[in-house]
Amino acid sequence: MPAVSSTATLSGRGTVAHHPDRDPFDIVGLGFGPSNLGLAIAVAEHNADVDRTGDRRIRAAFVESKSEFGWHTGMLLPGTTMQISFLKDLATQRSATSAFTFVNYLSEKSRLSEFINHQTFFPTRLEFHDYLRWAADKVEADVRYSTSVVSIRDCGDFFEVATADGETPLRARHVVVAGGLVPHLPAGITESDRVFHNHRLLERLEALPEQRHRRFAVVGAGQSAAEVVAHLHETFPDAEVHGIFARYGYSPADDSPYANRIFDPAAVDDFYAADEPVRRRLLSYHRSTNYSCVDLPLIEELYRREYAERVADDRRLFMRGASDVEAIAADDAGVDLTVRHGPTRHTDVLTCDAVVYATGFRPMPLGGLLGDLYDDRHPGAPAVTRDYRLVTRRPTSGGIYLQGGTEHTHGMSSSLLSNIAIRSGEILDSILRASAGTAASAAS
Repeated sequence: MPAVSSTATLSGRGTVAHHPDRDPFDIVGLGFGPSNLGLAIAVAEHNADVDRTGDRRIRAAFVESKSEFGWHTGMLLPGTTMQISFLKDLATQRSATSAFTFVNYLSEKSRLSEFINHQTFFPTRLEFHDYLRWAADKVEADVRYSTSVVSIRDCGDFFEVATADGETPLRARHVVVAGGLVPHLPAGITESDRVFHNHRLLERLEALPEQRHRRFAVVGAGQSAAEVVAHLHETFPDAEVHGIFARYGYSPADDSPYANRIFDPAAVDDFYAADEPVRRRLLSYHRSTNYSCVDLPLIEELYRREYAERVADDRRLFMRGASDVEAIAADDAGVDLTVRHGPTRHTDVLTCDAVVYATGFRPMPLGGLLGDLYDDRHPGAPAVTRDYRLVTRRPTSGGIYLQGGTEHTHGMSSSLLSNIAIRSGEILDSILRASAGTAASAAS
């Protein structure tokens, strides 16, 4: 629903009047994906408890560029499963009795017994997305869809948050940035109808121009790359699919119990307290839990398919390991991809209908958004306090908090679903402490 100045979407509750001349919001959130949805839930539950606790209510508004809630909808491939436990949902680790847990979602959907019989910790990605949509509809939250934040300006007692729709800027005592990650393409690669990043795979495939060559290439060695290879191989049964990566083959993800401790809430404290060399070492040790790695069953399934085609002497699936893209030329008819095998230096030219780059993401840049508030002395790795508050170039009365882009200070769970519930609670607690301090100062 498009955002308008006179009304704002009240998720799950119709509309609520908004008067720009009222007191500033306590929180304005940039983005309404899973991270700020988790924060909205924490705020709603805090407000529901105000009569019992005596705390003050928190007024929050969120700005989201999409027209409705969605989470990586371009990669909701049939059969793909989550890589984290359903217990790492939006609320359980913060409040196991919350009405917004995945278990309560199953109960309200009348699927709890069936899910228990399924005997898995890992729901399908489609089901988890449905859970997130359910939570977004259920929570009482003021969400301005179909617009984005273009600037944040410090006005002394509050921040002024300007949006792309040109409406009256929102006033906020605190800002929480959860703009997500930006798709990364290698240098020199320009997106087109036939060359694109995997994050919008399904819609890109639906809009794909005429397929003349019956051939696809997927560049990348991680979970998304392997899932795209498998999906293309199944969806286009008369087309070749070429997986291209610098390794000899996909490397299995390390999801063993001890390695997974890197995602525990307590690991954030350890990581934040560590010296920089220790942080780098820990990230290096545990890259195989999240980066450029693939679930072992999917690796085995792709190998099974490739081997069966060798036996039948009817090849469609090709894994081009130890290789990279040397050149790419796209036009309306197709894409000529020059692939170089590193050890032998042999090159092949593949004429493809599409080339998909599953080459990861980068944190959203903050400089343009924050202007002179942004401390550019640490480009790409901003200073952040333990409670996720950004260190700005000059002091501000309120805080700018980051949900994501803090891997260098808070560890590997920074931009993942794993720690949303705990992180949302910590950010809200920090804002409540700041608000209490402000109120105490005013009273004195």
